[in-house]
Amino acid sequence: MSIILHFFSFLLFSLIFVSKTKESKQNLPPSPTKLPIIGNLHQLRGLLHRCLHDISKKHGPVLLLKLGFIQLAVISSSEAAEEALKTHDFECCTRPKTNASSTFSRDCQNIAFAPYGEVWRELRKLSVLHFFSAKNVRSFRYIREEENDLMVKKLKELAQKNSPVDLSQTLFCLAGSIIFRSAFGQSFYENKHVDKERIKELMFEVQRTGSLSSSDLLPAGLGWFMYYLSGQHRRVNKVFVEIDTLLNHIIDDHLKNPEENTNQDRPDIVDSILNTMRKQEHDESFKLNIDHLKGIMQDIYLGGVDTSAITMIWAMAELVRNPRVMKKAQEEIRGCIGIKQKERIEEEDVDKLIYLKLVIKETLRLHPAAPLLLPREAISKIKIQGYDIPPKTLLVVNAWSIGRDPKHWEDPEEFIPERFINCPVDFKGQCFEMLPFGSGRRMCPGVASASATVELGLLNLLYYFDWRLPKEETYIDMEETGDTTVIKKVPLELLPVLHE
Repeated sequence: MSIILHFFSFLLFSLIFVSKTKESKQNLPPSPTKLPIIGNLHQLRGLLHRCLHDISKKHGPVLLLKLGFIQLAVISSSEAAEEALKTHDFECCTRPKTNASSTFSRDCQNIAFAPYGEVWRELRKLSVLHFFSAKNVRSFRYIREEENDLMVKKLKELAQKNSPVDLSQTLFCLAGSIIFRSAFGQSFYENKHVDKERIKELMFEVQRTGSLSSSDLLPAGLGWFMYYLSGQHRRVNKVFVEIDTLLNHIIDDHLKNPEENTNQDRPDIVDSILNTMRKQEHDESFKLNIDHLKGIMQDIYLGGVDTSAITMIWAMAELVRNPRVMKKAQEEIRGCIGIKQKERIEEEDVDKLIYLKLVIKETLRLHPAAPLLLPREAISKIKIQGYDIPPKTLLVVNAWSIGRDPKHWEDPEEFIPERFINCPVDFKGQCFEMLPFGSGRRMCPGVASASATVELGLLNLLYYFDWRLPKEETYIDMEETGDTTVIKKVPLELLPVLHE
């Protein structure tokens, strides 16, 4: 036993020595003081995006952290982000593979975690063709209008009872229902396989169990051993089975009910890909399989629901905290649409509303739903801001930090939508001063879909209702919580007052 321990100790210190020798020959980014073995792990406390923001303020907008046996480059300025996501987009457009992501992505057969290559390109192309394209997003307009109409009716009932509403839950249900109908052709509320509360919990459990863990920071063999020994494998698999069971039910419903015999919401992306799979039976090129379909479905649902809901929640929280902005937004909306209440808001009404869009931009700047974006991995050696970034280094872009950079934003902590008047900065990936959806090849493909959902949702909330804090509340707690996405820790509870 002692011989084995000595062998592993020798191997460990040899690896450290080789690593130190390599580092000395490169112009690496600055780094906080490291401890043996664990590196900078002891310095990561609390919410990761805030912690990395604080470290970057001390050490610079490009810094290198050692987390066990992996290197993490943290990018916290628009200039460095532009080099990583534009200049060197190809060299760092793949994803790191973690123990948990391998399970959730069905061994990298989805869009979010697949390494850069043919599989990823084909899956992204299919998802854009059948779901994310501007034409498809426009075709789902009636679904967004109907779901918002249902939400307004429920809120009117609560307003008449003078009853507070958990707006966080309401907006998660709105976003979930829109995605469920537009992507899967099924009613979120009528599907017997859907537990509304559990689906919301599952989204956050995927983030908690699927993010970088201690087992990923060890050399490959030892990492897998710890992954099983620590029980993480069991926890990840439990969540995965629940998600997979739901996806199986949805696919089975489509197989039993061909599109010509089902409701008006179809054909949807599930039907489209199933049809593509049938046509590929005798095709010798890239072939879709059922895991590819599940990967796309999972990405659309998990990536589309919470990000849209989170943005609307933060927007409403900021509006209630800033009555001047709320008043200005509602005056514009009611002035453009008419004081006499319409039975239903139509999506074309959004085009008239300039200030509402400024409110959404400011929300995305201050509260990007995924503050650290999804990590990338350097395929080859690159330079960012003059620093060497070695191959296999993980790259994390702190979009939260970039959106609060005082170099680009005056009073960056304040919620001031007017800052975007005559300002060319946008959130569609070409302006690096704010990157809520990322940029480059791995940018989120759902920008148009998310924008349409958020704009119409907020328009309905602000047109029909005035919003107050419940009598016992005096302020809104803006504390954050979360992993990959960051949500308001305390649910947003407000009193809807029907606007006459």
